[in-house]
Amino acid sequence: MSAAMNQYLIPVEPYYYPSGNEVALFKAAYGLRMPMMLKGPTGCGKTRFVEYMAWKLGRPLITIACNEDMTASDLVGRYLLDASGTVWHDGPLTTAVRHGAICYLDEVVEARQDTTVIIHPLTDARRILPLEKKGEVLHAHPDFQLVVSYNPGYQSMTKDLKQSTKQRFGAIDFHYPDGGHEAEIVKHEARVDVETARTLVGIAHKSRALKGRGLEEGISTRMLIYAGALIRDGVAAVDACRLAMTRPITDDEALYKALDGFIEAHFA
Repeated sequence: MSAAMNQYLIPVEPYYYPSGNEVALFKAAYGLRMPMMLKGPTGCGKTRFVEYMAWKLGRPLITIACNEDMTASDLVGRYLLDASGTVWHDGPLTTAVRHGAICYLDEVVEARQDTTVIIHPLTDARRILPLEKKGEVLHAHPDFQLVVSYNPGYQSMTKDLKQSTKQRFGAIDFHYPDGGHEAEIVKHEARVDVETARTLVGIAHKSRALKGRGLEEGISTRMLIYAGALIRDGVAAVDACRLAMTRPITDDEALYKALDGFIEAHFA
């Protein structure tokens, strides 16, 4: 591994609480360098899982947050002017392909479909990345793996992944952990007592029951950790929950009242 890739190594073991056999499945998939798709709701631990697996496998991790303005050049690279003239600069995907990193495209469905098509040659037996502007065909490093994530329940049909893309990946489904596991995660990450963690998880479970009945998404594990950290640092529990958990997920006054009712019932 080149010294330039050391910046992409995960130096310390990330905290990850397995909920099933996902660690073993991903490790087996990496052994085949199989492209992987992580499917699940916002804030359920997909990114933390990738960080944990990159650490466990000892591989550098290059993460790309996808968005609708991202172009193929943003992924692959472009020619730029510098003191030496016009010089090619690898994009993050090309860097991962060239040096054998795990490349993680977070919320890949947010990228334009004409952009995501460029990953197709990397996700079959060819494992190549054509650099058309450079006139080069780059063969993937033996250690390269492509990983993508998305939230299938949140996307409209116009932004869903094409079948021609989906069928190039293995997939692992992620869900919010069960109550006991989620409380343990919140306790560890927010450094709060177990009773506070359990209370926060109880509020989240009630909010998730409202998904599709006014809420696009319920309160995520990530939001529980934020709320727990605020409580740990002295913010009143009700205020912390409103700030970190309920106000970000809706602008509807009726839902505010319902969610605030959950909070007040638990922290009365």
